[in-house]
Amino acid sequence: MSYTLILGDYAYSSWSLRGWLLFEKFGIARSARMLDFAGEAAVADQLAEFAPAKTVPTVIMPDGAIVSDSLAIAEELASRHPKAALWPDHTRDRATARSLTAEMHSGFGALRGDCPMNLRTAYADSAPSEDVLADVTRIETLWAHAFATRAQDGPWLFGTYSAVDAFYAPVAARIAGYNLPVGLQAAAYVQTHLNDTAFRQWRAMGLVRGETLPWYAKPFTVTKWPGPVPLQAKAVEGDQAENDTCPYSGAPVTHVLEIDGRRIGFCNRFCRDKTVADPAAWPAFMAIYQG
Repeated sequence: MSYTLILGDYAYSSWSLRGWLLFEKFGIARSARMLDFAGEAAVADQLAEFAPAKTVPTVIMPDGAIVSDSLAIAEELASRHPKAALWPDHTRDRATARSLTAEMHSGFGALRGDCPMNLRTAYADSAPSEDVLADVTRIETLWAHAFATRAQDGPWLFGTYSAVDAFYAPVAARIAGYNLPVGLQAAAYVQTHLNDTAFRQWRAMGLVRGETLPWYAKPFTVTKWPGPVPLQAKAVEGDQAENDTCPYSGAPVTHVLEIDGRRIGFCNRFCRDKTVADPAAWPAFMAIYQG
């Protein structure tokens, strides 16, 4: 029996992004099940068969344990997969990472409430409140402390990627998407997230799966997403492609995209469309494209 990871909407569920990254970034195998944020059924109702879970992400552990809190998921995965190095190896760094993660888990209510994660859009000016700016200032303080005291250099808070970075990924998305003011060091860390392959894959899936949910929209001027500009590709009709099998599943080609006059195929619409959204985010596709 393997892990079953239950997630919410890719574009809007910030906690689901954290849960997914805890598996994806550390190479932990799982199957995924998506809930519907657009339907009439509440998340808790959709999780009824997995009681007492009522929020996403929820993980059904191989031994049947139901864990539906992202911090608990992080700690449980760290215990079950010690070689995956979810937390920094250095004792001081590990303690600091856990402290920063716990504060993210329980704090920053103004940022959460005023700036819900929305990976389908970005705003030129979100007119942040004083409370939001105070949250951002506190976040910058925490990040600066990590950079100043860590034992290892690198682009992530403690040099290499750890669970604390997964927890701050949606914060980076909010700072970028709502154009919140931060200093150069914090801005560079935000861009590290936006350029990360796993983050780009999650966002690409969010752009093509599910509906645009109007209750997440804000009355601000929309601007371009501040992350990497995707390669230009488009979905096309037919199943004729230069490759016979899907680069992800190995199944026969049924759906095709066109890029630079070339036709590359996939085994289903979702595989194709997530690739159209951001081709360079998918190494298996790029191996064909650049081959």
